[in-house]
Amino acid sequence: MRLANKLTVITAAASGMGKAAVKLFSKEGARVAAIDLNEEGLASLKAEMKEQGVDIVTVAADLSTESGARDSLNAAVKALGGLDVLWAHAGIPGPAGIEQVDMAAFRKSLAVNVEAAVIGAGEAVGHMRKRGGGSIIFTSSISGLVGSMWSPLYSVAKFGVVGLTKSLCQTYAPDNVRVNAICPGLTETPMAFEFTSRKGDPEEAARNKEMMVNSVPLKRLGRPEDMAQAALWLASDDSAYVTGVALPVDGGFTAK
Repeated sequence: MRLANKLTVITAAASGMGKAAVKLFSKEGARVAAIDLNEEGLASLKAEMKEQGVDIVTVAADLSTESGARDSLNAAVKALGGLDVLWAHAGIPGPAGIEQVDMAAFRKSLAVNVEAAVIGAGEAVGHMRKRGGGSIIFTSSISGLVGSMWSPLYSVAKFGVVGLTKSLCQTYAPDNVRVNAICPGLTETPMAFEFTSRKGDPEEAARNKEMMVNSVPLKRLGRPEDMAQAALWLASDDSAYVTGVALPVDGGFTAK
């Protein structure tokens, strides 16, 4: 198993990509702690995993707050008994454009997309150092590699995550802590609708989704399992010489 005995924390783990990773990482031998705001989703995931004979740790937390981001990570690590892998996956779309922007909503998006990643990684490093190293994975986006016409403020946050990745990989290389980012393309998750229709219009969402599919060389959107597989590789020793990478998982969209 590729993650045998790896103590792992995944944020935004109650649905979508994070949930897919909880299942995959557990299958590969990891001991997993799942953090999410959705307590009901966490309870459902824990019950589902228990039916499969797997006991996961769950921690409910609001990662838009400093205390929530910090305390949840440390509570998860305490329950696990240490930390080898952190996938700081939490993110929200935030406001669409810059005209008459709701600054409170923008600040909240920065708190979840950037500040929670900073806090989580900052807490994780010390725990990983005690274990002789580890792997930190951030979730950026293709919007962190190329500008998003639909969500320019999301691009602001996700470019920041890529910059954080490239900086921290150098800072913590002496501690044998690798730092990488996954940059998903549009993926079949509940959040996809928020990106494809900022007005909440199903017809607009369908048109934009079709446009995205047509612009992807592989002619489909991503699946949560695609992102979980990429995270698995970055978490495992298979990528032992990989650090500082912002990995597009986008069907070739950013290759054009």
